[in-house]
Amino acid sequence: MTWNDPNAQQEAQNYDNPIPSRLLILQTLADEGELTHKQLAESFGINSEDQFDALGNRLKAMTRDGQINRDGRPYKYRAVTKQDVVTGNVSAHAKGFGFVILDDMPDLFLHEKQMRWVFNGDTVNAIGTTTDNRGRTEGRIVEVIDRQQTHFIGTLEKDDEGYTVSLASPNNHQPITVTEDNVKAVNAKPGVAVKVDIIDWPTQHEFATGKIVNVMDDDNDREVIIETTLLNYDIPSEFSAGVLKQANSYKEPTPQDFKGRTDVRDLPLVTIDGEDSRDFDDAVYAEKRQGGNYRVVVAIADVSHYVTPNSALDHEAFERGTSVYFPHHVVPMLPEVLSNGLCSLNPGVDRLCMVADIKLSRAGNITGYEFYPSVMHSQARLTYNQVNDYFDGNMDNVPDSLTDNKDVKKAVDTMHQLYKVLVKKREERNAMEFETPETFIKFNEEGGIDAIVPRTRGDSHKLIEELMLLANTCAANFALKNELPVLYRNHDKPDSEKSRMVHEYAKNFGISFPEENPTQADYKRIIEATKERPDAVSIHSMLLRSMMQANYSPDNIGHFGLAYDEYSHFTSPIRRYPDLMLHRAIKSKVTGKKQPQMDFTLEEAGQQTSDTERRAEKASRFVESWLKCHYMKDHVGEEFDGVVTTVTNFGLFINLTDLFIDGLVHISNVGKDFFVYDEKQQQLIGQDKGMIYGLGDLVRIKVAAVNMDLLQIDFELIAKLKASAMNQTKKDTRSNGNNQPKQTSQDGQAITSDDKKPSRRRNSRGRGKPKS
Repeated sequence: MTWNDPNAQQEAQNYDNPIPSRLLILQTLADEGELTHKQLAESFGINSEDQFDALGNRLKAMTRDGQINRDGRPYKYRAVTKQDVVTGNVSAHAKGFGFVILDDMPDLFLHEKQMRWVFNGDTVNAIGTTTDNRGRTEGRIVEVIDRQQTHFIGTLEKDDEGYTVSLASPNNHQPITVTEDNVKAVNAKPGVAVKVDIIDWPTQHEFATGKIVNVMDDDNDREVIIETTLLNYDIPSEFSAGVLKQANSYKEPTPQDFKGRTDVRDLPLVTIDGEDSRDFDDAVYAEKRQGGNYRVVVAIADVSHYVTPNSALDHEAFERGTSVYFPHHVVPMLPEVLSNGLCSLNPGVDRLCMVADIKLSRAGNITGYEFYPSVMHSQARLTYNQVNDYFDGNMDNVPDSLTDNKDVKKAVDTMHQLYKVLVKKREERNAMEFETPETFIKFNEEGGIDAIVPRTRGDSHKLIEELMLLANTCAANFALKNELPVLYRNHDKPDSEKSRMVHEYAKNFGISFPEENPTQADYKRIIEATKERPDAVSIHSMLLRSMMQANYSPDNIGHFGLAYDEYSHFTSPIRRYPDLMLHRAIKSKVTGKKQPQMDFTLEEAGQQTSDTERRAEKASRFVESWLKCHYMKDHVGEEFDGVVTTVTNFGLFINLTDLFIDGLVHISNVGKDFFVYDEKQQQLIGQDKGMIYGLGDLVRIKVAAVNMDLLQIDFELIAKLKASAMNQTKKDTRSNGNNQPKQTSQDGQAITSDDKKPSRRRNSRGRGKPKS
């Protein structure tokens, strides 16, 4: 041995033919810079082939463990420095692996061994190590900087080694051990849901340990999964004492509060909302003016009067960003004393509001507008169904507050007349309206799904939507003209890749569509050409997926989907923080007061509110998917009809026509043929028998399996009932797909989760052994 190794004695004890220690290799790379395997061997005077190979294996191990990096061919090794360390949030996958999500570079892939340290959402410092055969940069966690949550909800389980709390996806890789004394103290039984606090975090070799603090045996499945989701997505659900103190300090508005406000209490303003709505953001009124022109008054709750800048209540609203909606449950942005009380435009009481007073021509063009703080008095709380019945002449369920109040009746009639004008304006500017179903979940007493029913949208829904769009566009225009510090609601046009996909797909209908820079009119041509087809929902869902995601930003770029050059959110300050910001800015401008100096920048507010909106959407989708999967567990083996809504290279996604639930037919279960995926035509094409499956096909399936960890429902294809017009084969043309041979292939069904429970120690007794 010709090298001077500080760990030479330890190496000699461990190996008969020692090689340079990791410490010496790091010191050498730090002194010499980048070196190849061969150059390192030469610097250590290694001539033995065995030692040369052993050095290579050590370099691979050090790369894997994140001590050194390697680049180029042949590999050049260098010591990892602080510049190599990146910070991101862990995104866990139900199958045990994960990613470190990074802002400005590709995410790092985390193997199961790396995921042992962390839970979903934890913030970590990590380094990239090697690139796997799929081109992903593998990561190694250097340290955990912040834990997203310290409380978890899971199911108490018992085996020969004791008790664990098993968590649902995305933390199903992290069971938490609890003591028998703790279980007895809280009288918890295996199989029930419990809330547990972490005592010790997990390590490479040990699971986390915790303490059960609450047994949730009285809660139904829906309540448990919602509370679990709130924890997993780090959504605040409890208000602090300081926030509640501020909210509870406000009283009903008095004449003192009315000073400096325009009094519109004599106007027959009404609210029109859903049957189960409790917070009423907006009240509306319309009247005909001379020459057939219109005046529209949109009164929005003046939340800014109560949520004062930089207060405890304001900080909490900013942190939440939005209210979060689950089936039959809402996590509000503001305490209920405000959201359902003082800020809600309830009927028969005086309420403070911000008014958008808009003038329109008889053709629906905006000719003027003004904003002002006001006081109003709602004369009726109407529901969408009641107003739809009124429009249809079904008077049995229409309340007296509409039929017996001639001023309210006249205003509602005028709004309906104006709505028909605004619909034409919407069509003229080519705003998009997709044929995609909305559903409503009905629950039984146990909190499980009783039925999933379509939610219909009548003229009353669309009327309110058009009036809200009017107010939002006027507010954006006012903010731009006066250079106010606000956030705009932006929706960019589709990128080139998605445009090319639609370009190829539109050929099925003989419709031209540009490969890049499409306009709203390009989309409208496809929408109009397909809206009456039986497969319209599938086609329009695909068009929706080609769209970019909307966001909040201090820079206005317009709204592509709505076909507006300028757009903002003004009409829902009870449940959206950007609306509250816009109210403050407009009120300060029209009252001549100084704009408030906030504790955050506009850029930070845009990022925060966009992020919290995404978080709320993901959490809501997760709960709905979980409930649907839980419901379908009771229907495994049953057959249903469905429509192909998505085609991929690994199979078909089917939406059940009666249940509105999606599942996957894996490509191995499509049929006894070799199927090729045609991305342009969105089809799976059988190479031997010529069978084609594509968007809009009506099929019969059997529910094969439900995986609650992956939230995945697997279907087996039984028969093709009817081919969509663009997926016709000769056989389809003769028989419309009837009497097709049943598809009985069972190969490749999704693997369900392992029933075995890991032991407390990750490598003990051969159970819970990590994958190599």
